[in-house]
Amino acid sequence: MEAPLRIAGDRVTLEAYGAPHIVELVAAVRESAAELSAWLPWCHPAYGIRDATDWIRSCAAGWASESGYQFAVIEVGGRFAGGLGLRVSDPQNGVASIGYWIRTSATRRGLATAAVRTAASYAFGTLRLARLEIFAREGNAASRRVAERAGARFECIARNRIAHHGVSHPAALYSLIPGDLATPRRASPAPPG
Repeated sequence: MEAPLRIAGDRVTLEAYGAPHIVELVAAVRESAAELSAWLPWCHPAYGIRDATDWIRSCAAGWASESGYQFAVIEVGGRFAGGLGLRVSDPQNGVASIGYWIRTSATRRGLATAAVRTAASYAFGTLRLARLEIFAREGNAASRRVAERAGARFECIARNRIAHHGVSHPAALYSLIPGDLATPRRASPAPPG
């Protein structure tokens, strides 16, 4: 499937990563490394042009094989706000995982939630997927709130689900199916771990 250039949402636009995003991606990652590196092993303070170029090249391969769909999250006004990806884990059953991050200076404004809902609409409508899964490390309260606000349902704490620098961690599993997009829920306290 050829990468669409833009998917417009309510508060954000998702753009398939390309060369025009390299400089902005590097700036956003460097700005946010202190916060994001605790959850995302690829994120580090020295993230540079080569890292971003290699990432964008791998994104094109994912689009070509229909195994992954990576997007730059652009907020209204055109500012690069972060990234979001759909990775098809079970094509036969229409299952993909969704991951997201927002740069530090753009957090707490609902952009991640808007990006997840925009991507889910694309996943269910265009890609014809049946289920999206969100895995967040158990202690990542911000990511868990995004999942809940986007309408995802908490299913369980999955043991040893996310590896970070060679160490396995439990993760909260949330799921979205097409009907969940009709009415987003407000975040609730995280279930006991």
